[in-house]
Amino acid sequence: MSAQTQQPNRDQLNLGLLCFIGSRAVEARVLSALAAAGFEDITPAQGRIVARIGPAGTRIGDLAERALVTKQTATATVDRLERAGYVRRVGDPVDARARLVVIAERGEQAIRVARVAEAEVEAEWVRHLGVPAARQFRAALERIREIADPYR
Repeated sequence: MSAQTQQPNRDQLNLGLLCFIGSRAVEARVLSALAAAGFEDITPAQGRIVARIGPAGTRIGDLAERALVTKQTATATVDRLERAGYVRRVGDPVDARARLVVIAERGEQAIRVARVAEAEVEAEWVRHLGVPAARQFRAALERIREIADPYR
């Protein structure tokens, strides 16, 4: 049987679940670092919305689509983030009828904390795997992204 048609070993976790476990670990570390830095009001759901806001801002409908939530859920989440000072809404320069969600100064501060936590986790993983294996792991994940990430 070729490697392409080989059946998965039922004793092994599937690749998607293994990716989720790593992602969940990073998310937990980021949320812990945020809480320690005074951003304890950010929830995982809010973090997933903020992570999808582009540099020039993003419309609510696009945030909902990217976060795989309803527009109503995205709107309610953005409302809470806006009240907490993490984001703000601005006019869309392309469409005067539309509004964009952009990162506010408090959100930028939180993102800086999150980036440090992400870098710490990545450094731990590189130490655990070793540099060659970490490079291979990154290359494999980037190849998966080619077929799995419609927003890349």
